[in-house]
Amino acid sequence: MPTLYRCAHDPDPANCDVALVGVPHSSGNGTTWRDQHLGPRSMRDISMAYQRLHLGWRFDPWNACRIRDVGDVPILNTLVNDIAVKEIEEFFRRFDEHGVRPVSFGGDHSISLAILRAIAGPDSRYGGPAAIVHFDAHYDTYDDFPNWYGAGDSAGHWASKSVHERHVDATRSVQIGIRGHDVWMDPGKTSRELDYRIVTKDEFDDDLGIEGSIALIRERVGDMPVYISFDLDALDTTIAPAVSNPEPGEEGLTMKEAIRIIQGMRGMDVIGADVVELMPSVDSPNSMTAQNATRIGFELVCLIADGLSNER
Repeated sequence: MPTLYRCAHDPDPANCDVALVGVPHSSGNGTTWRDQHLGPRSMRDISMAYQRLHLGWRFDPWNACRIRDVGDVPILNTLVNDIAVKEIEEFFRRFDEHGVRPVSFGGDHSISLAILRAIAGPDSRYGGPAAIVHFDAHYDTYDDFPNWYGAGDSAGHWASKSVHERHVDATRSVQIGIRGHDVWMDPGKTSRELDYRIVTKDEFDDDLGIEGSIALIRERVGDMPVYISFDLDALDTTIAPAVSNPEPGEEGLTMKEAIRIIQGMRGMDVIGADVVELMPSVDSPNSMTAQNATRIGFELVCLIADGLSNER
């Protein structure tokens, strides 16, 4: 049976250091395509052929620590987003209790709020908020809307709600890859008010580049625990067409740019990560988006496994 990166399946968090988790959830972002809940299934199908070594780092993550596929979150209320988000949160609390670092595959972006509620903030084992590095074409801090067409804990609110609830310290966090037009004139207002450091794709292209972005992230986050959330629409639509909210017409990040930035966070205290918004039902015939999501996920796994191995 296919598992994430062909890892052994073990649902017990006591038996792993890094938990690979499927989160088949799509009711937090129903404004466009609605099949994000099929993402984990596609990721297992594609990634099972990608249990590889990190040649750039001369590193074998699979033997550096215990990496297991713990299965999918059992979501009973799949069509009722705000209840489903609570079910996801409860599932992830087990990882906080056992000191396990999750790498999750969604699912729409509302899953990040549930995960952060479980593993960061005053009630977590860290005892305080985490920083986040948020790759996305969109801010996801849309507090001007009280809900997202009925979903309160939505894909459009998670990045602000996690700050309001003290799971994330925006003053130490970065949103990178923001691009495209929007439905109102100042979509980044809440992010600025919360004091996120916003790196638009224009600033990335015209000023910072890969090395400047890495330096900014490392300075901004410092030694704080950091969570990485990667929305696949941060990538250019030519290489990631199967995403929930595509932003065509303006170039997104290339795979090289995204990978080098992730690799540039080596040595930081990464407490978890997610890859979200994959839409396999509209992917290209060769599953291009899922293949690129697999590579992004591999880099995140290596980043966390490398940090854990260096702690020992």
